[in-house]
Amino acid sequence: MSKRIRVLYTIPNFNTAGSGKVVYDLVNGLDKSKFDVEIACGNAAGHFFKTIQALEIPIYIIETKTHLKPYASLLFRVLKVSRFFNKQQYDVIHSWQWSSDWTESLAAKLAGVKWLYTKKAMGFDSKHWRIKSYLADFIVTVNTDMVNYFPNKKRQKLIPFGLDTSYYNPELFLNSKDSNVFKIITVANLVAVKNIEIIIEAIHELKDSSIHLDIVGDTKEDYAGYLKKLVEDYGLIEQVFFLGKLPDVRSLLAKASLYIISSKQEGMPMALVEAMCLGIPVLGSDVSGVNFVLKDYKELLFPLEDLDVLVQKIRDIKSMTTFESDKLGMDLRYYCLEHFSKTGFIEEHEQLYSELVEK
Repeated sequence: MSKRIRVLYTIPNFNTAGSGKVVYDLVNGLDKSKFDVEIACGNAAGHFFKTIQALEIPIYIIETKTHLKPYASLLFRVLKVSRFFNKQQYDVIHSWQWSSDWTESLAAKLAGVKWLYTKKAMGFDSKHWRIKSYLADFIVTVNTDMVNYFPNKKRQKLIPFGLDTSYYNPELFLNSKDSNVFKIITVANLVAVKNIEIIIEAIHELKDSSIHLDIVGDTKEDYAGYLKKLVEDYGLIEQVFFLGKLPDVRSLLAKASLYIISSKQEGMPMALVEAMCLGIPVLGSDVSGVNFVLKDYKELLFPLEDLDVLVQKIRDIKSMTTFESDKLGMDLRYYCLEHFSKTGFIEEHEQLYSELVEK
């Protein structure tokens, strides 16, 4: 095509939105000779927003979703967003909004702009998701279980998230592990669905003072308080550490002996992929998203609420020789290089945007 395709990414924020890094890679990686890229973001909060600003592309602090009520003025309010889309002359709007809101897609329809969204999380249990999906020109899914959400939607495709594997490279962090400690780490938005209590319970059951757990995530929510109380009740304050939310966890991951994700549900957990890419052993709950990432490593999955199995799998990995542990970690890294590379992820989106505009 002779002219560059104008793409707008919409996202609630770059502070709590776990997909912020994925959007960053897309924005940074798209061929600038073919695409003009802009971002509409709900607010400017968070450390990572400064990283987004450094890309030096237009960023609009604007809410592209509209409250449904009062219904009498809904169309008027949607038209305000639609006029913004129309004024900027976008060809494609790619939504990374997590909710079932469909007003953004309606605004795009009224502006005559192709609109697609990435289904980031599991769950499709409301009429609003169905309306949103009906209005979408295309839907991107991130794990195989999501495909069944859209039985009548022909214009959909599975595009797993990609990662900058050179940035998540264990060679950048050589000789950084403490041989006297078996360090487990988990990185998560600390909310109840992450089910981190089962990891704490497993450490309690193991009765091994050489096993430590680092929990990385914002500790302001009530769930974090519940976890801290659990740690105190189990007498694990010298083994379990709350590190708060950190902008860069690579060195912590590289020092770890094991990464565990214990979520009750996931779309595609990038923290898990980051750990794998840094070449450390992992364990994950056998739920959608997690089992997609580990589909060729089923032995690294444990039933969601089965504490005994998790305890045994931690023992098994702790009992590995250094050679065995390093080999497992490197196998997981090579798997990421083959299946979750940033290059393939970006190329898939470039092709998708071009096809949408041509039709």
